Amino acid sequence: MKTEKAEQAAKVETKGDSPRKSRGAKAPVERRFLGIAVSPGIAIAPVYDLTEAPAEAPRRSIPESEVEAERQRLTEAAAFSRKQVSKLKTRLSILPEEAKEELEPLLDAYVLMLGNSRLLRNARRRIGDELLSAETAVSDEADSIAAAILTTKDDDRQGLNRRAYEVREIARRLIRNLTATPFRSLKEVPHGAILVTDELTPADAALLEPGRVAGVATEEGGADGHTAIMLRALGIPAVLGCHGLTEAAQRGDPAVLDGRAGFLLLHPNAESLATAKEGLTAQAREKSRLSRLRSLPAETTDGEKVELQANLEIPAELPLIHQAGAEGIGLLRTEFLFMNREDLPDEDAQVAAYRSVVEAMAGHCVTIRVLDWGGEKDMEALAQGVPVSTGPNPALGLRGIRLLLKRPELLEEQFAAILRVAPLGDVRILLPMVTVPDEVAAARDIYERVAKRLRRRGETLPEKLPPLGAMIETPGAALAADAIALEADFFAIGTNDLAMYTLAVDRAEADVAHLYDPLHPAVLRLVQFATEAALRLRMPCSVCGEMAGNPSLVPLLLGLGIRALSMNASAIPRVKQAVRVLDIDDCARFARRVMEQSDPARIAELVDGFGKH
Repeated sequence: MKTEKAEQAAKVETKGDSPRKSRGAKAPVERRFLGIAVSPGIAIAPVYDLTEAPAEAPRRSIPESEVEAERQRLTEAAAFSRKQVSKLKTRLSILPEEAKEELEPLLDAYVLMLGNSRLLRNARRRIGDELLSAETAVSDEADSIAAAILTTKDDDRQGLNRRAYEVREIARRLIRNLTATPFRSLKEVPHGAILVTDELTPADAALLEPGRVAGVATEEGGADGHTAIMLRALGIPAVLGCHGLTEAAQRGDPAVLDGRAGFLLLHPNAESLATAKEGLTAQAREKSRLSRLRSLPAETTDGEKVELQANLEIPAELPLIHQAGAEGIGLLRTEFLFMNREDLPDEDAQVAAYRSVVEAMAGHCVTIRVLDWGGEKDMEALAQGVPVSTGPNPALGLRGIRLLLKRPELLEEQFAAILRVAPLGDVRILLPMVTVPDEVAAARDIYERVAKRLRRRGETLPEKLPPLGAMIETPGAALAADAIALEADFFAIGTNDLAMYTLAVDRAEADVAHLYDPLHPAVLRLVQFATEAALRLRMPCSVCGEMAGNPSLVPLLLGLGIRALSMNASAIPRVKQAVRVLDIDDCARFARRVMEQSDPARIAELVDGFGKH
């Protein structure tokens, strides 16, 4: 794959007598811009070029009398930038799971950099020591940090480049806010257009609406950056690194973008247009074929029923869940109720939110996970009075059920709100980050106490309380699954965190991200152990991590005994398609063969080759 800009410079091809530079009587000729294919799909649409005016921040010195005023300006700009990033995090809840997984750690890193970070500490020092304006101090310090990162002796150049980019991106945001320079508005992009721009940041990509933007082509960028991953997750056809495109493209120019082949055509000729239309037709047929699966059961060829449910971030996603044909909600994350607010939602506010979801699902199961919050997440409403420190590794600190048992009033209020909507449908409650049976037992004591209190005050509750389940997300929980199963009513295996904790790998850390592998035999054995513990007690057990939404992993999961999968709604049609051609006996034999392996590469090879021989 070609990524060097020098190589891109030679990639502008012209079909005709000469490149189009002026508009005369002669029809414009087709121009082909080759780039890096990052998100498959074809778009035929006019281009819409969108540039962002740079912030005017010339180098400026200040008198000593203005030092404190400049430092205050920087403090205010950092606070405003944090609010912007926090607002952007609310957008995560309506993004596909892969996009959320990519952007959330990045935004968390941005929040940290906008706090008491090296960037801000040293920028404040430069203001006083070097008598620089806030803008100049931020720019100089960001350049210094980025240069230090890039000169690090490390074979992972892509990871170093990403980290340097992140520092510069935060500096760019600070400088724009210091100079009151507005950010470009992606709302200007008309429906059905191909967005052409010099560069697209991950934050920009998060604001794109897949149903509105036909495609994206940029001058800069590569296949491994955050933006590329975001665009793939959003399903927007995209080609990055098209050198010379922004200079050549004019707003309204007809274009064809092919995100699989990696090119954009300006002023496509009749032959190219016909080929692109054939590709669009094939895309539409595939989409139609998948949509027809909506009304068909997720059932194997030998009649084994598999429950396909959706993960839900916020109620606004409900139409997508219905369109996908989900049989329920396997994981309703309730963090949206607590994000970006200064006060905690009261019981009635929570009741209203849960009621909207339960009623919309019209009798289908809704599994509501109580608040999963840890020190690494930005929740202003919980920042006061929560006995937690982010520490060097918040993922190993006070989070999930640990925090809720420290703050039982939070858990009590959430239990009360869920119990009040339970008569309206099929509701289950899920406890996050369980590691020992005692945590489930303690939560159940609170749960039953809340139910008695509600009945005393006259609330109508189901005669049998909704099931109380445990998320299996750590090696300890998986290995203690037999004991936890005696306290819990069901299991939900969160394979994302399970893989992270098992392999000691943070996917947001470029140095170790390549070690993250859900097909590592240790991860698979823990999934198997937890599943078998549930099966021995005939207790429901689902998988709700990214593995659930990967069609190629369906045979393995079914072979291990899983019969319920919860995933991003967009993944359901392809997973259902995979289920409907499988035979359970074949899956069981395949799973036994996989579990005999000790090499992750060999396991991946077997998974990829299933059904192809």
